[in-house]
Amino acid sequence: MQKQNFNYGEDTLSVKTVFQLINNDVKGRLSDSGRDRVNKCREAVDKIIRSRRTVYGINTGFGPLCTTAISETDLRQLQTNLLQSHSVGVGPPLSSGIVQIMLILKIHSLCKGFSGVAASTIDRLQWHLDQKIIPCVPSQGSVGASGDLAPLAHMCLPLIGLGELYVENKREAASSVLKANNLMPLALAPKEGLALINGTQLMAAYGVIICDRMQNCLDHADIIAAMHLEAMLGSAQPFREELHQLRPFPGGLYVAERMRFLLKDSAMMASHQTCRRVQDPYSLRCIPQVHGAARDAWLHLKEKVELEINSVTDNPLILDENNTITGGNFHGQPLALPMDYVAIAAAELGNIADRRIYLALEEQFEGLPPMLMKETGLNSGFMIPQYTTAALVSENKSLCFPASVDSIPTSMGQEDHVSMGANAGRKALMVVENLEKILGIELLCAAQAFDFRRPLKSSLLLEACHAAVREKISFAEKDRIYAEDINKAIQIIKDRTLVTTTNAVAQQEGLAFANNFHQQFGL
Repeated sequence: MQKQNFNYGEDTLSVKTVFQLINNDVKGRLSDSGRDRVNKCREAVDKIIRSRRTVYGINTGFGPLCTTAISETDLRQLQTNLLQSHSVGVGPPLSSGIVQIMLILKIHSLCKGFSGVAASTIDRLQWHLDQKIIPCVPSQGSVGASGDLAPLAHMCLPLIGLGELYVENKREAASSVLKANNLMPLALAPKEGLALINGTQLMAAYGVIICDRMQNCLDHADIIAAMHLEAMLGSAQPFREELHQLRPFPGGLYVAERMRFLLKDSAMMASHQTCRRVQDPYSLRCIPQVHGAARDAWLHLKEKVELEINSVTDNPLILDENNTITGGNFHGQPLALPMDYVAIAAAELGNIADRRIYLALEEQFEGLPPMLMKETGLNSGFMIPQYTTAALVSENKSLCFPASVDSIPTSMGQEDHVSMGANAGRKALMVVENLEKILGIELLCAAQAFDFRRPLKSSLLLEACHAAVREKISFAEKDRIYAEDINKAIQIIKDRTLVTTTNAVAQQEGLAFANNFHQQFGL
C-alpha cells in the first residue's frame, strides 16, 4: 500500500504525525508548490544582496554586531563561521529520536518559505532523515533565545562537512560519511546559516516527546489506579458524573468517566457495596481531581506545542524583497512555561502513585497482608520497592523548580531576556522518565494486591490488564530480586501494553467510552 505523503510547509503537523514521519508510516516531502515557494523566498534574498541595501541577517553581523556590514565577497564565509562559532554545546549527546524530531521541525519551518534558504539545503536535511544518518548534538548550551542556537548549529554542521554523525549507532566524522555517500559539503548562501541555527526546534522537540510520553503515563496511571482501588476495596462513589458536573474541569470529567469505564461490571466492586467504610483516603478518592489536573496541564502543553511546530521561528523573516521583519519569534517563553507546568503535573502524578503504594502496604485493608506478602518477617515483601518510588518522587520535586523563571543576559545585553526553554524541556523529560518508573512500581504492587481478592473477578478491562502483567511477572510468594520485576513493569509502561490491552478488549466487547472530551484527551 502506498504511503501517505506529508507536504512540509503546507500540511498541519501534529505530535502524532511527527512520530509517523520518524517511523516512515508517512512520507515527508517538499511538494512542487512548496519548492516554488522556497525558491521565491531565496530569490528575494538574492535581490536584496544585489540591491546593496543593508538588511539584518542577510548582509550584516549578528546580535550586538548587527550594525556591522559584511561585504558580498565574505557572505558565504560568514555562513560557515556562523555554524562553527555557535557550535558550543556540551554534555551528553541528545538521543537520536530527539534529533530526528528537530530535523523534521526545522524542515517544516523552512518549507513555509519565509527563511530564505535554498531548496537544496532542505533536500540535504531530508536526506539525513531518510537515511537515518543523524547528527550528533550535545544536550546543553541553549538559553532558548535566539532559539536553540548551539544545538541547531551542531545539527547543521554536517551540511558543510563538519561535526559528527551517527551511522547505525556508530559515531563518525561528517566529512567521512558524506564522502562515503558521494556527497559534497554544501556551500551555504547568504542568510542560510542564520535560518538554520535560529529557531525553537530543540525545545519544541522536547515538547513533542514529552506530550507523547506524558499521555502514555496518564493513560496508564488511570488503569493502575483502578487496579489498586479494586485491590483496596475502594469506593466508586467519587467517580459519579453528578459530582463532577458540579466542578466540570475537562480533565476531571474525563478521568471520572474513565474510572467508571474501567470498573464497569466488576464483581470486586460489587462485593463491598454494603461495607461500613465511609470514605477512602485522598489517593483513591481524589483520582479524578489529581489525574484530571495533570490531564489539563498536558492538554495545555499539547495545544502550545502543536501551534509552535507549525510556526516560523527564525529571524529575520522575509515576506518579499522589500519587506523583511526582524522580531522575536525565536523566543522560547511560550514553550518554556507550559513545559514547566507539565513537569509539575508529572511530579504530582508520581506523588499520588507513591501514596497508593504506601497505602496498600499498610495493614489496614481486610484481606491485604502487610507488605503485600503473607509471610513477612522472614520476607520484607514489597516494603523496599516503595523506597525507590520515594526516592524518585523526591528527585522529581527537586526538578520542579521552573527553568522559565530564570534569565541570564547574553550577547552583550542585546539578548537581555532569555527563556531557558531547552532546560525546561530537558528537565520535564527527566521528570516524565522518573514517572514511568514510579508507575511501573505501582503496577507491580497493584497486580500483587489484585491477586489477594481472588476468586472475585474485576471488570473485563482490568482482568485483561492483570493477565497482561502476569504474562511477564509472576505473583511473589517470597522475596526475590525485585529490580528484575520492576524493570519488566517499567517496560510494560513504555511499551504501552495496558493501553493497547484495554483498547483491544473495549473494541472486541463493543464497550463505548462516551465522554465528550475523549477526542482531546485520547483513550
